[in-house]
Amino acid sequence: MTATHTRAANLVLTALESAVRAPSPHNTQPWRFELGDDRIDVHLDPARVLTVVDPDGREARLSCGAAILNIQLALRAAGRASAVHLLPDRARPAHLATVWLQGQCPVTPEDRAFARAITFRRSNRRPFADRPVPRWIRHSLVRAASLEGASLALLERPAELDRLAGLLRHAEHLQSEDPAFQEELRRWTAEGGHRDDGVPPSAGGPRQAPGALLTLRSYPGAEDRPERPYESEPLVAVLSSFTDTPLAQLRTGQALQRVLLTGTTAGVSASFLSQPVEIGATRRELRELLGGQACPQAVLRFGYGFAAPATPRRRPEAVSRPRSQ
Repeated sequence: MTATHTRAANLVLTALESAVRAPSPHNTQPWRFELGDDRIDVHLDPARVLTVVDPDGREARLSCGAAILNIQLALRAAGRASAVHLLPDRARPAHLATVWLQGQCPVTPEDRAFARAITFRRSNRRPFADRPVPRWIRHSLVRAASLEGASLALLERPAELDRLAGLLRHAEHLQSEDPAFQEELRRWTAEGGHRDDGVPPSAGGPRQAPGALLTLRSYPGAEDRPERPYESEPLVAVLSSFTDTPLAQLRTGQALQRVLLTGTTAGVSASFLSQPVEIGATRRELRELLGGQACPQAVLRFGYGFAAPATPRRRPEAVSRPRSQ
């Protein structure tokens, strides 16, 4: 192997190590990668799409969009530009993107900060401090979404937040009463130290003390954890696309990751409040709350909290293979 091929292979490995750090529902990691000399093809792994909670693969495509942005950011931090072609083959809808490696590019401090943030970003399901997120960070989060063609609506008015909290409680109740959903959740709740996917018990937060405004997802085993009060004035935001096509979902996944990394670089934690967008009726009501135009794709909670533990990830070699000619 020539020195040029070795450098390219190392660059691709770095990009894949970043790609697999993207968030995914129940940490399913629904991606596969095919590698060429100057390209990375990103595919949806249908075996890792949640059949109960995500039968259309919407959340899985969001996750793959986040992985695509991580690839681009890792390449840029290594001094290589890239070009992305989303949904390049209509005959193969699971082929979500081709990332082409381009020439050299200058590396900015922001590039390096985002590449570091990929490693440190966590979904933090623990209580946040009752400390408001400054206005400049809120603006940065909104701008991050717009840079990727999505919108981030901050629910800062008490009436909006109360309505969202009601939708969240209703959706959580419906899912808690659904045996198929609960079985799927148990299947993806990791036990022991041998799994490289799923949500380990260490990633779950404590039980919420009575009176909490927001209802976080209850993972198996939560009933054995101590109660803790959560923040009384949470910052909640809804990330939306302007259409609800697979292409829009991929782009919104890129926006999701840019928002999360922007928060991470500013020292702000985030977690998902996915229940309202996983049930058709509450998702439609959430859309009405946003004015009826945008398509809500993710609900996020931001704040300041202690560092959350990392969740396991499959190694790049387990999710990739050489591209067939």
